[in-house]
Amino acid sequence: MSMSLLVPATAQAATAERTPAGTLRDGTPVEAIVLKNAYGVSARALTYGATLQSLIAPDRRSKLADVVLGHDDVASYEAQNYLGVTVGRYANRIAKGQFTLDGKSYQLPLNNGANTLHGGGQGFDRAVWKITSISNGPTASVVMSLSSPDGASGYPGAVEATVTYALDDRGSLTISFGATTTKPTIINMTNHALFNMAGEGAPEGAMENHLTMPAKAYTPVDKTLIPTGELRAVAGTVFDFTKGRVLSSGLRDGTDAQIKIGRGYDHNFAIDEGLTAEPKLMARLSDPVSGRVLEVLSTEPGLQLYTGNFLDGTLIGKEGHIYRMGDGIALEPQKFPDAPNQPNFVSARVNPGKPYRHVMIYRVSVSK
Repeated sequence: MSMSLLVPATAQAATAERTPAGTLRDGTPVEAIVLKNAYGVSARALTYGATLQSLIAPDRRSKLADVVLGHDDVASYEAQNYLGVTVGRYANRIAKGQFTLDGKSYQLPLNNGANTLHGGGQGFDRAVWKITSISNGPTASVVMSLSSPDGASGYPGAVEATVTYALDDRGSLTISFGATTTKPTIINMTNHALFNMAGEGAPEGAMENHLTMPAKAYTPVDKTLIPTGELRAVAGTVFDFTKGRVLSSGLRDGTDAQIKIGRGYDHNFAIDEGLTAEPKLMARLSDPVSGRVLEVLSTEPGLQLYTGNFLDGTLIGKEGHIYRMGDGIALEPQKFPDAPNQPNFVSARVNPGKPYRHVMIYRVSVSK
């Protein structure tokens, strides 16, 4: 299948524009940064939660659509969690909110039943980040920073974190995460955007999107969605996306205990190449009708696939759209869930003098 990389006939500079975006309940101002390239691809990021509020992409007829679920106003982001946000210090779940470093045990807030999820309820997604630089050029970018004090939500070490959004003229939105710490700690940052390549709010939902992932194994979970420690082969199961298929083809397989536990897909996939220095392809998501394509690349070893299983119609999104189960797909590059308690998983430990780094890319294009 041929694809267009959304490159204009002549290279032009991408732009970054900074605008007010409203205020939080306590009066704290929030800003938005809009990155645009010459082809019409644009990304809008908020300083609240270093959030990806929108990603606009054309279809094969040049019709633009926002492919990211979210909200039109800051107040709605403050009232709920996770749509498009930067999650940290630790993305995904930690069993019982406990981990041990160098013989010392740490307890995190429990905000997901008996476990900690996405930092513990007052994570990086609930903070207003500071804009440290903005630039135009062949690639338009914004850098945001956040200081997380020693002991915040129970995590050791004072952490200085950064998120960089950068859009180029080839339709690649690169999101780079960095962090330093004053003490050994755990860090696992990612973006929590939910996508529908048919367009956010499309009445048919997102489960007819076509997904391909080069992962021969995934991490099965217990009844609380904590990995068992096993890396289970996807071959012969509804978790096999190596040759690509529509998501709906496995969602109703009640004979698979893992699908029943997650109410669909809510599992981490072990990408074959593992942890790498440069971003490699982790997933390809496409809408056959519009031709919109999203490629996800990352330096991380795992990718969380989540099919919006807990969207129940109570969340009102952009333009008044009611979000229901299956209306969006999260593809979150990261370390494996509960890695601090699973010695056979890639370590999430970060030490002083050895900064944390994660580079991921959302690349949009069009299939012909």
